[in-house]
Amino acid sequence: MNGEEEFFDAVTGFDSDNSSGEFSEANQRVTGVIHVDTSKSNGIGKVGERPPQENGIQKHRTSLPAPMFTRSDFSVWSILKKCIGLELSKITMPIAFNEPLSFLQRITEYMEHVYLIHKASCQPQPLERMQSVAAFAVSAVASQWERTGKPFNPLLGETYELTREDLGFRFISEQVSHHPPISAFYSEGLHQDFLFHGSIYPKLKFWGKSVEAEPRGTITLELLKHNEAYTWTNPTCCVHNVIIGKLWIEQYGTVEIVNHRTGDKCVLHFKPCGLFGKELHKVEGYIQDKNKKKLFMIYGKWTECLWGLDPAAYESFKKQERRTDPLRKTKLDDCPEKADGDVVDAVPEAQETVQVIPGSKLLWRVNTRPPNSAQMYNFTSFTVSLNELETGMEKILAPTDCRLRPDIRGMENGNMDLASQEKERLEEKQREARRERAREEAEWQTRWFHRGSNPYTGTPDWLYVGGYFERDFSGCPDIY
Repeated sequence: MNGEEEFFDAVTGFDSDNSSGEFSEANQRVTGVIHVDTSKSNGIGKVGERPPQENGIQKHRTSLPAPMFTRSDFSVWSILKKCIGLELSKITMPIAFNEPLSFLQRITEYMEHVYLIHKASCQPQPLERMQSVAAFAVSAVASQWERTGKPFNPLLGETYELTREDLGFRFISEQVSHHPPISAFYSEGLHQDFLFHGSIYPKLKFWGKSVEAEPRGTITLELLKHNEAYTWTNPTCCVHNVIIGKLWIEQYGTVEIVNHRTGDKCVLHFKPCGLFGKELHKVEGYIQDKNKKKLFMIYGKWTECLWGLDPAAYESFKKQERRTDPLRKTKLDDCPEKADGDVVDAVPEAQETVQVIPGSKLLWRVNTRPPNSAQMYNFTSFTVSLNELETGMEKILAPTDCRLRPDIRGMENGNMDLASQEKERLEEKQREARRERAREEAEWQTRWFHRGSNPYTGTPDWLYVGGYFERDFSGCPDIY
């Protein structure tokens, strides 16, 4: 093995001599997926005696290089007051309201609780698999709790890759369109148990006191062992008090997860806050078969945990609860005061944690955030590691990887002036590249994804063409 091969193995955590390449793309699989020798694996990602390595990192960092920049003295009213009711993707926002991550990295946070996918793949019954898939769908948005910073808009052609051998997956994403902004992603299990892919078009609107993000686009999970595909769309996320007052987040809307092989469906209702905040963060729903018979009830909070139980036991408990719950009369002095002539959306008080119904089964519980999370943009431990760039990594990453973006790197390091200057430079470079294509009447060509239709829903989608992990980056654009 030559020095280049040794470096590749150290960065990816794989032994190139053990790669069989039997995982054919012709069957919606990707050439070159690594076959881990299970006789040498302890099940948590170790191969032989070597510790887990992901993108060249053996031990992930636990904090950011610099604390979060304070936004308390910064106002964006002069920018946003003309944007009420408009789509925000074309509006340049001050960097003070960003967080040091690209939206492509924010999408990667779907994978924090990937163990739920592995669990689903191991379940023998379709109902149990749907329970784990539903838990994964909820867990995928849990990292947004208290994340009031806006991720950087990806540049056209920007990419992000992540290999986590310890968690059993690798991931690649690409910004395939700028107007409208569309991010495509693809992930695969290192043990050939799943494919997870989709394209996200975050529709942002400003409503005077809040910014609403509707994540349009289909998400698809394929459990290869069971020949099953599940599809769904994420709930709407809303950030309140973007002008004045304390920022707070809620997610609402109905998420329908469909098993396209069995016809089973999971319907999850992400509850809006409500007048007194009693529904804040709550998720309630059920799993039904193709004949619409309810098989399982689900409840919890997307910020905490998810539980489930038999429909009969659930209805019995709810009936008893209604019978014993005393009538509550709303008094005028119970209503929260609204300051400054209804300028501020009152922050709901945190309600009691989830009341567990006897006989319930725990489906998922959120990971505890690091103690210094509030000084790190409320990142989870998984999120803190996403922008790590150790010496030598740039030799193996695509030149379009957002770890190499100087504006995000500057903000992460606490240099806001540099970050702002670099952000402006990169945006102007992107505009000039677009003008040059217009002069030459040339269309932008995506590299790793192509426009197509979702094979299960028929809706427009961006599909992975393969080849990224062969690491031929010779034709990548110069975007930084």
